[in-house]
Amino acid sequence: MCGIVGMVAREPVNQALYDALMVLQHRGQDAAGIVTCDGNRVYLRKDRGLVRDVFQAHHMLNLPGNVGVGHCRYPTAGCTTSAEAQPFYVNSPYGIILAHNGNLTNVEDLKRELFAEDLRHINTDSDSEVLLNVFAHELAAQGGPRLQPADIFHAVSRVHTRCTGGYAVVAMIVGHGLVAFRDPHAIRPIVYGTRQTPAGVEYMVASESVALDVLGFELAGSIRPGEAIYVTDEGEFHSAQCAEASSYAPCIFEFVYLARPDSIIDDVSVHKARLRMGTRLAKKILREWGTDHGIDVVIPIPDSSRTAALPLAYELGVKYREGFVKNRYIGRTFIMPGQKQRKKSVRQKLNAIDLEFRGKTVLLVDDSIVRGTTSKQIIQMARDAGARKVYFASAAPPVRCPNVYGIDMPTAHELIAHGRSEQEVGVAINADRIIFQDLADLEAAVRKGNDNLGHFDSSVFDGDYITGDVDEAYLLRLGLMRSDGAKAQRADAPGDVLELHNAS
Repeated sequence: MCGIVGMVAREPVNQALYDALMVLQHRGQDAAGIVTCDGNRVYLRKDRGLVRDVFQAHHMLNLPGNVGVGHCRYPTAGCTTSAEAQPFYVNSPYGIILAHNGNLTNVEDLKRELFAEDLRHINTDSDSEVLLNVFAHELAAQGGPRLQPADIFHAVSRVHTRCTGGYAVVAMIVGHGLVAFRDPHAIRPIVYGTRQTPAGVEYMVASESVALDVLGFELAGSIRPGEAIYVTDEGEFHSAQCAEASSYAPCIFEFVYLARPDSIIDDVSVHKARLRMGTRLAKKILREWGTDHGIDVVIPIPDSSRTAALPLAYELGVKYREGFVKNRYIGRTFIMPGQKQRKKSVRQKLNAIDLEFRGKTVLLVDDSIVRGTTSKQIIQMARDAGARKVYFASAAPPVRCPNVYGIDMPTAHELIAHGRSEQEVGVAINADRIIFQDLADLEAAVRKGNDNLGHFDSSVFDGDYITGDVDEAYLLRLGLMRSDGAKAQRADAPGDVLELHNAS
């Protein structure tokens, strides 16, 4: 889960890219980067940290040009060093800059191919650098000093043939233009839009439509599964279907938690999808607990569960109250890189309003339960605030399986619902009662916004990996590489031997 953005404009794009990354900051808080192109010169600034910290005024002055790419990073593959901040750059052919959201499932095979057959060197552990080099190799195979749209689309089709996994990509080819494409299952989101100016039409691509909104771009739509778009430096727009077999299977967790509620992804309003999740969950509570459920008040765990909690309270006919005050200067707990850091941040992030809890049977509503650490601490906070009983409702089904397409749910044993029944999860987090959304209801809540979404990547709930190349051996290797313990070891390791200098 990262944030990506690209622009072809009629004026300098540095400030617009910065503003877009600020809006997409929720998608990644580990590192940020911007690359712009002015003529045939490329200008780069990237580093560890939040967008506001990575870019100061003097950095912005050193990012000229009307074409550019930006990225905010959330680490799932690789490690958390500045060398793995994106975008990545290769100088051959033409000079290509690429930013990527997602995760490749055949990255080890690709690394071997790139070294043995394509004669390319990979300098980091990031699969984004692998994807960049695959694209660069396929583009070089087209030949010729001046690329045609057909050449670019053929290279993208070769990327789809060689790469498996979930990926949304924006790339800049120096002296040519901006390319954006999406994997054949459309697992990770990417949208594009236009803005009319006196000088002509400007184009923008981004992970979520909210980034287009704040910059005054009109949403044209999501890039379709296996589709690529190409916008030349002069503003000529081209698109093509580049995958022979493609079908929608977007990541449903985007709608549960990852995306902002004011975004539209694949023609579905995230806000409305979450409203429907709350309504369907309330109906399940009434079916299973009856009208004598005993709930005095519904309290959301801010922020992403608010939208679902409102209609849930309405359907149950009970009061909705804000019982937790959130510290706006603490990052999203889910995307913090280690369990120790997540545990430490919960009490710093939330504080309970005692009078909303004292003597009441409280139903806490959250978007999901992943590791369970946060949920358990919040339930204890509710008890400390005087709640008589604490019930817990999840707007999503139990998360039982690792995610392999770009979300940090890497190992099954770190997921509280893995190997446990729903009631056993309730006991583990110290809830008096617990209820989860049914997967069919969750998918129906999202699908109602777009009937073309016949399938979803719901692998974290049902273990059905849409790319068909994920087995137990793969998950075991992934777990050994990406567990919290493995991340801690990498964090303590010495710095990178080689790192290309960026603008400072």
